[in-house]
Amino acid sequence: MNTMHYPNVIVDSDAPPVSEPTAPQVGHYKPENFSDRFALGATKLLRLLADLCFRQHYIHRAVVLETVAAVPGMVGATLQQLQALRLLRGRPDMVKLLIDESENERMHLMTFVSMCQPNLLERALILMSQGLFFNGFFLLYLLSPYTAHRLVGYFEEEAVVSYTRFLAAIDDGQIADRPIPAFARAYWKLDGNAGLRDLVIAVRQDEMHHRDVNHHLSLALQD
Repeated sequence: MNTMHYPNVIVDSDAPPVSEPTAPQVGHYKPENFSDRFALGATKLLRLLADLCFRQHYIHRAVVLETVAAVPGMVGATLQQLQALRLLRGRPDMVKLLIDESENERMHLMTFVSMCQPNLLERALILMSQGLFFNGFFLLYLLSPYTAHRLVGYFEEEAVVSYTRFLAAIDDGQIADRPIPAFARAYWKLDGNAGLRDLVIAVRQDEMHHRDVNHHLSLALQD
């Protein structure tokens, strides 16, 4: 998979070290305007709330957050499709790109749910956060697709950080490297001995791709 590069992407020096020797550095898109700063501020606030709720319970964290992560691609695809039908123009690959992103995030969710069933409190949190986020993101995308994709780009930056810390916890022995479902091995084309560690590396790679794609789309759709 080819990684996109942008002049405003800098290295996040606060990213935790990871024992995976081939792990890429965590990229950060430096905010340039009010929309960027709004998107980054909202992301940092939500990151703080997630840290308070889940701390180092990484699988539970992944289950709840992936229920939200699949929303932007679905919303963006719907609105881009309607815009193309209404205005008779648009990027030919845009809708499929966003649907594929949403489906990939859903696969993250289905995999982690099969390994960790959320409790009643987490299920209530899922219902509340998904309802609020879907409507809020839908409105944001109507007002400014640029800001919406920048927001998702920053979300994915934080997802890369979270999965990097998840991987470090596995390598440190804080979390057992347990078996993963057969459908996950098939989806990510992992070998039969692949475990949780391999899964986290694969999911982190997905999030890096989503990060780069959404920062790129933000620039392409600049208001």
